[in-house]
Amino acid sequence: MHLFNLETIRLGLNSLKLHKLRSLLTSLGIIFGVAAVICMLSISEGASADELRMIELLGTKNIIVNSVKPPATAQNSQSNSNMIEYGVTRDDVAVINETIPHIAQVVPLKTVSYVARHGKFQASLNVVGTTPEFFNVVNVSIGRGRSIVPSDMIERTNVCVIGEQVRRELFPFKDPIGETLLAERYPTGVPFTVIGILEEVKTAGAPRRGVQERDLNREILVPFSTAMSQFGEITRRMGAGSREFIKMQFSGLYITANELVNVLPVSEMIKRVFEHGHPKLDYEVKVPLRALELAKQKERNRKITLGFIAGISLLVGGIGIMNIMLATVTERTREIGIRRALGARQRHIALQFLVETVVLSTVGGVFGVFLGVSGAFMITKFVDWETIISFWSVAVSFGLSVLVGIFFGMYPAISAAKLDPIEALRCE
Repeated sequence: MHLFNLETIRLGLNSLKLHKLRSLLTSLGIIFGVAAVICMLSISEGASADELRMIELLGTKNIIVNSVKPPATAQNSQSNSNMIEYGVTRDDVAVINETIPHIAQVVPLKTVSYVARHGKFQASLNVVGTTPEFFNVVNVSIGRGRSIVPSDMIERTNVCVIGEQVRRELFPFKDPIGETLLAERYPTGVPFTVIGILEEVKTAGAPRRGVQERDLNREILVPFSTAMSQFGEITRRMGAGSREFIKMQFSGLYITANELVNVLPVSEMIKRVFEHGHPKLDYEVKVPLRALELAKQKERNRKITLGFIAGISLLVGGIGIMNIMLATVTERTREIGIRRALGARQRHIALQFLVETVVLSTVGGVFGVFLGVSGAFMITKFVDWETIISFWSVAVSFGLSVLVGIFFGMYPAISAAKLDPIEALRCE
């Protein structure tokens, strides 16, 4: 009996060999279906990983407060020269430190200049004063050189750490470590010696937006004490045909909670502090943890949607296999009758046709995996969009291709097995 089953399997494989072109065309639906599933899920995985990485770079324990120009101020700034005062103040920081519990640290930020130059090279960049804790808070590393240290704060040294894009624009032909750049300050500039370069923050799909509109690659970070002593509270910013003087004590704060469970309660208390002290709405509060949870939920929804859309291709491929196999059953009715007359049972006939469909779907799945992985790499290389091929997406798509072959092959196989032997022998 075991030998009879092996012979049945051999007959099924021989039948596929006799019709190579038809077998290839039948399995194309499975091939492209599996490839579509892998490509779409890898693109979704890459986009989701990029978004999650950017949010995690902000720090899941952080609450970010930014100074924002209120709408009324924006309307009043149309004059040729105007002094604008808004944003986070020292009083806000004092209230936060004195009244809100579960806070580990408060890191201040102060944007003091928007243009920097070195020699003949000039670029629109942000010069930001901050403290040594900032680098740990935003989870960025120093690629070369060193970071800002407490002694720089105490001595108010004119040193800076630059982003990778700053290096490319201001120092395209030389090593910037030890070189001096000038941060624009009306009417002259302030020199800063480059002591470190940040590792590049990669952002697939939206490189200019950076970390939620903060592109660390285009920032020049200087000691906060130096920024305040050299630039003061008033910053000059040039616009198209106009200029404005911005009086701002802090351009932003990074507030770190001591525990992850305290992030959301602390963020609500911070919002109440600013709601009470800033009726002009010259601030915004961002909570990366909440954004991270929303991003993960969107990631799950995106995977389900894309997987469902790509799975339709597999469904179409399965229907194609079933149609061809039903036509094959009709074509080989006399052969089925002869085999039944020679002693083959229904299960042997069913096994023969089921072997053919499973082989078609399995081989199609293998080629589909190869095509899908190759397609994902080509997307990464030529479209410059990050794709991530996960083991589970390959395993699921290949497993589905085999299941599709079994599911859609069952009906033709059962139909062939149930044919009446006498009627089948009469078929011409």
